[in-house]
Amino acid sequence: MNIYEALDELQHRAKNEPELRAALLATRKEENPLEAFCACCRRLGYPVYMMDLIDAGETAYAAMKRSTNGGGENSPMLAGEDDFYELFFAALE
Repeated sequence: MNIYEALDELQHRAKNEPELRAALLATRKEENPLEAFCACCRRLGYPVYMMDLIDAGETAYAAMKRSTNGGGENSPMLAGEDDFYELFFAALE
């Protein structure tokens, strides 16, 4: 299971399981929320690691940026579009 599948499946489960949703949202209040979120995911059996999560967001955004507005450095960055962590929670909150 890759990072995209893991987050998609976990997000779907969290929308249907209030206890799971609450546990994931509680990680946002930890001292290191990203680290706590990834640890929670792994305890649940989803292979989510910080660097994989960060890299996936940056890779997806770079591909999108190359395919729109002519790509390159002049393409404007959309707030949050390269952050799968924030996008994951945006759908739950």
